[in-house]
Amino acid sequence: MNSVQTRSAERALSGGTWLIVCGAMLYSILTVTPLMAAHTADEWDWTAPILPLVVDAAVVIVVKLDDVLARLGGNGGRWPIILRWMTGLMTLALNTADSALKKDLVGVAVHSVAPLLLIVTAETSLAYRRAIAHAVAALEAEQQAERERREQVARERAERARAEAREEREHAAMLAREQREHEANLAREATEREERRRREERADRERAEAAERESRERRERERERREQERLTREQQAQQRAEDEQRERAERAERERAALLDRGPAESKLPEDEARRIVTAACESGLSVRSAAELCGWSVGWVSHRYAEHRAPDAGRHAELAIAGQ
Repeated sequence: MNSVQTRSAERALSGGTWLIVCGAMLYSILTVTPLMAAHTADEWDWTAPILPLVVDAAVVIVVKLDDVLARLGGNGGRWPIILRWMTGLMTLALNTADSALKKDLVGVAVHSVAPLLLIVTAETSLAYRRAIAHAVAALEAEQQAERERREQVARERAERARAEAREEREHAAMLAREQREHEANLAREATEREERRRREERADRERAEAAERESRERRERERERREQERLTREQQAQQRAEDEQRERAERAERERAALLDRGPAESKLPEDEARRIVTAACESGLSVRSAAELCGWSVGWVSHRYAEHRAPDAGRHAELAIAGQ
């Protein structure tokens, strides 16, 4: 029997017991109340249900506490037994008293069914609960023993596994030690080879650096020589450019002086020649009227040419404006 079946049996037992107790209580109250009313003063008839209710409440207490003690595996001693039998006998006596006083044996038998059933049910349910508690305890003990056995087996397996793992670790450590020694030897040999290689590379690098340094110095000397030659050529070219510029300036100055020394024009000169005269006059700082006299053109035309020299865009705008007019 597993725990699910045990709980199902306990629920069935508890439900049946409380069903019988409630039915017996209701039947007892309905049976005893008329008897108590007949033997109570008329003004106290309303107290008739109290006595059967009190007796049945004691039955409920006994059944409930027996249920709790049985679940806990405890024993309340003789007083619960006395209370259980006393309440059962009181219920039996109260239920059969009226029929017994009337000499009605059939009534006594009929009214004794519920109390007797209640007494036997209480004892039987207690016995059942104790038996179930013992069975559950035995089942739990068996399960505990099985768990302990499994735990013992698991511990033994774990111990064997640890021993095997320890042996494997020792074997692996030995192999690792041998491997490390072998690797150390290989590393030492590799280090020696690497050291020889580095020495050779260092020597090669020093030779290459010396060659590179010599080549760099040679290139540097060559570059300085080329730079010196370039500077010399630039100075010569600059000198020639300055000489040419000075010659052009002198030539332009002579041409300008020749144009300005011609004196006032007798008539209107050709436009190209007039433009050269105006340009020379503008560069020499002559007035517009003097330039107009030299070229024979109008003062307005010369003003426009002066404007072109001073601000070429303004001259073009002025010409467009004149053309538009």
